[in-house]
Amino acid sequence: MIDFKSILEDIKQQISLVEDKGNVADYIPELKNVNKNAFGVYLNVLKNDNFGVGDYQTKFSTQSITKVLTLALAVAKKTDDVWKRVDVEPSGNPFNFLTLLEVENGIPRNPFINSGAIVIADILVSELENPKEGFLDFIRQITNDQSIDYDYKVAASEKETGFKNYAIANLLKSFGNLKNDVDTVLDFYFMQCSLAMTCEQITNAFYLFANKGKCLQDKLHITSSQAKRINAIMLTCGFYDEAGEFAFEVGLPGKSGVGGGIVALLPNKFVISVWSPGLNKKGNSKLGMQALELFTSKTELSIF
Repeated sequence: MIDFKSILEDIKQQISLVEDKGNVADYIPELKNVNKNAFGVYLNVLKNDNFGVGDYQTKFSTQSITKVLTLALAVAKKTDDVWKRVDVEPSGNPFNFLTLLEVENGIPRNPFINSGAIVIADILVSELENPKEGFLDFIRQITNDQSIDYDYKVAASEKETGFKNYAIANLLKSFGNLKNDVDTVLDFYFMQCSLAMTCEQITNAFYLFANKGKCLQDKLHITSSQAKRINAIMLTCGFYDEAGEFAFEVGLPGKSGVGGGIVALLPNKFVISVWSPGLNKKGNSKLGMQALELFTSKTELSIF
């Protein structure tokens, strides 16, 4: 029997000794004030127990982690349309890269780079009567947690500085891969990225990807096949141009966000979320990456 609690405590202790904690995402003004020393981990072992250490109940900006959740909702609503408009290949480029989008005629490489996530947002704007309320309701359902909400200050901050996302959306529009008004789609996109959650809440939200599409309440939201495919995209595309490094070091499907959060999972086994706001040069949590490498090394649990 693995002593998960002791392992997480040991990881927290090791991480606390690291001097270089990376840099917060100060290009989003509301994120630059986050405490760089914050660190939390929350683990849910399926059909067993939960473990948390550090700041695992502190809310932070989930940012791109929500791209997996909007994808799940879009797939549940309109599966066929999603894969006609977004590919499933790694980009090998930063999350806000434009050149590849133009070369490939407005079809984003995958749903986790900004261009792909904006297309997914466009699908949800078409499918949901009120996209912001509909997406938030979906998150609250799968977590069984009505306290989860958007951070409106972060959303406004992103909107004020989101010039490159406006460029991406207009480029998508020029290729006919954005059906709704650019401002409407981006208004929802910025809001989804502003979702504030704790490590515990993120772990609970991603439970369905480790549990064949069923959430904590054992309700089916996506099919087992859809969960499998989304996990595959997380493994190959969940960390932008550092996805290969994460697979090499950690060996789990996962998704990062520039708010410093990372969630990873082993299907049928566990979901784990970690938060450390300081980022490395690729925009992923510097200590979060290290913590998850330590976790899979110490437990010997990965997909490989």
